[in-house]
Amino acid sequence: MKRAIYGEDHEAFRASVKEFLDRSVIPQVEEYASSKGLPRQFWLDAGAQGFLGLEIPDQYGGSADLAEGDYRFNAVLIEELSKVTAALASCVSIHTDIVSPYLVELTTEEQRKRWLPGAASGEILTAIGMTEPGGGSDLAALKSTAVRDGDQWVLNGSKTFITNGYSADLIITAVRTAPEKKAKGITLFAVPSDAEGFSRGRKLDKVGQDESDTAELNFADVRLTDDDIVGELDQGFVHMMQNLPQERLACAISNVAHARQILAETIVYAKERTAFGAGIGTFQHNKFLLAELVTQLDVTQAYVDQCVLAHSAGDLTPVDAAKAKWWTSQVQNEVLDHCVQLHGGYGFMNEYRVARAWRDARVTKIWAGSNEIMKELIGRDLGL
Repeated sequence: MKRAIYGEDHEAFRASVKEFLDRSVIPQVEEYASSKGLPRQFWLDAGAQGFLGLEIPDQYGGSADLAEGDYRFNAVLIEELSKVTAALASCVSIHTDIVSPYLVELTTEEQRKRWLPGAASGEILTAIGMTEPGGGSDLAALKSTAVRDGDQWVLNGSKTFITNGYSADLIITAVRTAPEKKAKGITLFAVPSDAEGFSRGRKLDKVGQDESDTAELNFADVRLTDDDIVGELDQGFVHMMQNLPQERLACAISNVAHARQILAETIVYAKERTAFGAGIGTFQHNKFLLAELVTQLDVTQAYVDQCVLAHSAGDLTPVDAAKAKWWTSQVQNEVLDHCVQLHGGYGFMNEYRVARAWRDARVTKIWAGSNEIMKELIGRDLGL
């Protein structure tokens, strides 16, 4: 079924993204995986192409005028990155889709001039520090603190599972500034990586997403000022809730694109691989299974496309974003598990893309709010 949500400008943009990936990224993917992170040159090259600035106004070096608030350009970028690897999409999306809106919408003019040109060019790599060792999806329960000391704030605490955390230059960090207010006492600070007292733990050894550098972050008496606050004092939880729908939609877009690519490759494999004198795709069980998987992804794609259109129009609700996030991550994992099975023993070999894709997909049911939390949000909306 032809997807109707994209026009000529979107497809022209897609072609430029694909050309960049074919030329500068795909030949290096194995190296990215072995080093467990994306080199700075990747970010600089992506920035030079305008891919990191879709949320950043042109006056700060971004390319938001191209998109003109049309999230479909972001969706195209995520889709093409996801076809290469899921980790590539998650790293870039953290920087472009998740952190950039905070830096554009919640900052002063001085802060925008300080941070946005570097974020657009790739010279300032960003991350977001929400999750804590004892917190998981419960953002309101975070324990990191910032205490006022004269005209400064003193930050203490730790974060974990932070994508881009090992190489980020600027980390939007959620800390508690008014403990007595609970969720209403959280503030966001932009912490530069060269701040005294800031340190990183090791690159975390993950099951999948090898190309993504994921780290623990530590804050020991890090001193910042009001000029480093992003948004309003004690309104950090509200700011995070307002931005989570876009994060979850980005996850959904990636989940579907990643699964569709690997399924397409699996169909080719099923045509070429023979057993008992016939292509394995001709066996009725496999033929019916592939028909089911293609249909499942096409139907899921239709819902995600409607969410993209709604978000571009400013109408995507947190509940619809939650539906998209949990459903696509569930479908992706089911589809890729079948793809592994169809590859037989080869599907369990890391040298095969299907095996790595299967590993990469598992975390999508956990991050950006676990699937169980998504169902809780949907259930509450039903009045339950």
